Amino acid sequence: MGIYLKRLTSLSLTAFLAALLLAGTVLPAGNFSVDRSVLQQAERKYGREALRRLTAWEELIARDKSRTDRDKLEKVNRFFNERLRFAGDWDVWGVEDYWATPIEFLAKGAGDCEDFAIAKYFTLKAMGLEDEKLRITYVKALRYNIHHMVLTYYSTPEAEPLVLDNLVDSIDHASKRNDLMPILSFNGSGLWLAKQRGMGKPAGKSSRLRLWQDLLQKMSEDRL
Repeated sequence: MGIYLKRLTSLSLTAFLAALLLAGTVLPAGNFSVDRSVLQQAERKYGREALRRLTAWEELIARDKSRTDRDKLEKVNRFFNERLRFAGDWDVWGVEDYWATPIEFLAKGAGDCEDFAIAKYFTLKAMGLEDEKLRITYVKALRYNIHHMVLTYYSTPEAEPLVLDNLVDSIDHASKRNDLMPILSFNGSGLWLAKQRGMGKPAGKSSRLRLWQDLLQKMSEDRL
């Protein structure tokens, strides 16, 4: 645990809102758009399919009329699990550990578990879900004996979370995911150490996570 936190080593309101720009405009879903220059750059760098993925993502958010949070979760989970390919950071980025922005992930068309969880988190926020309902959660996938990352959703602070996972398409309650052992979770405002399949023990600000801070910086710079 200590090694992981060191490796990852409350955001200010300004920094957090800048991160939520997602290289576009985070407004009510119907007003969301990706900057045209970003789309052009993605097409030049990664090809026509990158443009199609980013345009589809823009439409997913802008046209969303879901009536419930669960509908949004299903829609977003399906979008990324069906359209994006799982691949390790060495294969995609040529480095051991890299957290891609949603724009980078969609442009590349591939990424690892962190990229899936991060993209789902920011997409659901752009679709209007409150930050306190969402956690990016670091777990151990017992079936594969690997460290893994998923997105968890809490309808209320006391509720059992739902798990959005790129390895399993169905969205299940944490109690049904006995193959996952939670370790820590975080969102834009906090960090929690997991002792059970619930909210966990507060462990400070998410600013302790270096890779998270690096990710937010890239997003604020519209880097692709």
